[in-house]
Amino acid sequence: MVLKIRKAAKGDTAALSRICLLTANVGTSAEELHDFGELPGLVYAVPYVTLPTTWGFVLEDEAHNEVVGYILGSTDTCAYERYAAEHWWPSLAAKYPPELPTKAGDVQYAKLLRNMHTTPDVNISFSPAHLHINILPDYQKQGWGRRLIATAIEFLKDEEGVPGVWLGLNPKNEGARKFYERLGFKVIDGSDANYMGLRFAHSEKLCV
Repeated sequence: MVLKIRKAAKGDTAALSRICLLTANVGTSAEELHDFGELPGLVYAVPYVTLPTTWGFVLEDEAHNEVVGYILGSTDTCAYERYAAEHWWPSLAAKYPPELPTKAGDVQYAKLLRNMHTTPDVNISFSPAHLHINILPDYQKQGWGRRLIATAIEFLKDEEGVPGVWLGLNPKNEGARKFYERLGFKVIDGSDANYMGLRFAHSEKLCV
């Protein structure tokens, strides 16, 4: 197995969408929850190779010429949310009206497209940058999550000059929470307990 990390590109859209679907149910596949399997990716993955202020890296299995993981985000979450509210969510909301889906996952996303969550001010005060990370199950527990985060930190700190990064996680995913805690992420003071952040001054142990 030969894996490498490289910058994400628009050409990765299909792979990003697939990975998002296969990890969207508390880290496991959400295929059974959707007739419109593209919806999780259209919210949490595809915009990050499409909209302004975004960045990303993918984990690629060179032997199979397949993208098997990603870390994606925005360097300016406020600007990202403003742009998406005007140029991304409305067209998707029109394409996926709430009365169209029948499966629970699709209904949830159709409603979300009409009332997209926005970032608490305390998170923005912590850092303007946020991230999403997912790796297919067969490639987990091999150190690649740590390497993807280390790659993102190097980019955000050295090339973008931001002081830290934060993320949101599903409260049911205790495994993910423990993973982030091991890397130095902490609950952001004053924010929801399911937002965790990392100050880059505390991230030296992530270097690979």
